[in-house]
Amino acid sequence: MKLPKGFLFDFDGVVVDSKESHNSAWASAFKELFNSEIAPFPKTHAGKSPMIIAEYFCSVIGQEKRTEELFYLKDTHLDKYFKVPKLLPGVREFTTFLSKKNISYGIASNATKQFLKNSIHHLNLEFTTIFGVQDYIKPKPAPEAYITLAKALNFKETDFKDIWVFEDSLTGVTAAKLAGMIPIGITTQYSKEELKKAGSILVFPTLLEAYQFLTSKI
Repeated sequence: MKLPKGFLFDFDGVVVDSKESHNSAWASAFKELFNSEIAPFPKTHAGKSPMIIAEYFCSVIGQEKRTEELFYLKDTHLDKYFKVPKLLPGVREFTTFLSKKNISYGIASNATKQFLKNSIHHLNLEFTTIFGVQDYIKPKPAPEAYITLAKALNFKETDFKDIWVFEDSLTGVTAAKLAGMIPIGITTQYSKEELKKAGSILVFPTLLEAYQFLTSKI
C-alpha cells in the first residue's frame, strides 16, 4: 500500500480527550456571566465552532445577545484555569512514524489557538503546524480549515485527494469531504455507522488502530 501524501488531524476527540477541559471552562464562564448553571452540552454541537456553542448555551436562557461575551469569557477561563486534556492512544506512535517517513502533518481545529498551544506544550506533542478557530473566516463544517492547513504544509490542490484527515465529528468529516480530502473517522464521539454515513472512508476507535492499520500495509 502506498502511503498518503499527508495527514491532517482534528484535535479534540482525535488527539486528546478534552471534554473536561472545555466543559469546565464553559460552566465557570457561564456561572460568572449569568450566575446560573449551564445546560448539558448537546452532542449535535460536537466539533462546531465555539461561537455557535456559546450561542446555543445563551439561547437556552434567552440571552442570545450575550453570545460574544460568553465566547470570550470561556476562552479566558480555558486559558486561566487550564486543565491539561488527556492524550488519546496512538498519537506519539503516529507522529514519530510520520516524522521518520518525512510525511507532512498538522492540526486544524475549531478550538481556540491558545488552547491548542497550551495543550501541545503541556503534553509535549510534536505538532508544529497548527490552526485554530481564529485562523478561519468560516470554521468547520466549511472546508477552509483543512485547505488552509494543507497549503501551509506546501500541498497543492492536486494533492488533496491523497491526504487523510482524521475527524471524530460529523462537522469535521463534512469539512474534510468538502476540501476534497479523505475523511477518516475516529469513534470517540460518533458511531462507525454515523461517521461512514457522513462520508468517512475508513473508521477506527483511535489513532492507535489507524497507525497499526497503516504500518501493517507497508
